[in-house]
Amino acid sequence: MISVSRFLRINQVLSGQVLRCMSSQTDGEVRITHILKEKFPLASSLKVVDISGGCGAMYEIHIESNEFKGKRTIQQHQLVNQALKDEIQGMHGLRIFTDVPKH
Repeated sequence: MISVSRFLRINQVLSGQVLRCMSSQTDGEVRITHILKEKFPLASSLKVVDISGGCGAMYEIHIESNEFKGKRTIQQHQLVNQALKDEIQGMHGLRIFTDVPKH
């Protein structure tokens, strides 16, 4: 048999996950997206996802921009890191995927 407190904790976690699935972007996703759109105005594709479950500890960023043309992957990632230097201080991790548009 499960205790009442454990039942309530499980329901909180599950309802939090359901709400996360039903909601749009987290505040952190919106903030990071805004910063990257300002820094990379030529970005043809940009996706920011909070992969920490909504707490803002870890993000995954996919960005495709002509501003990366002629730069090695490490240089592209350095540009993203530089754009987010203030935000990164409060994170535990960041996954960055960059590319140059194919068309």
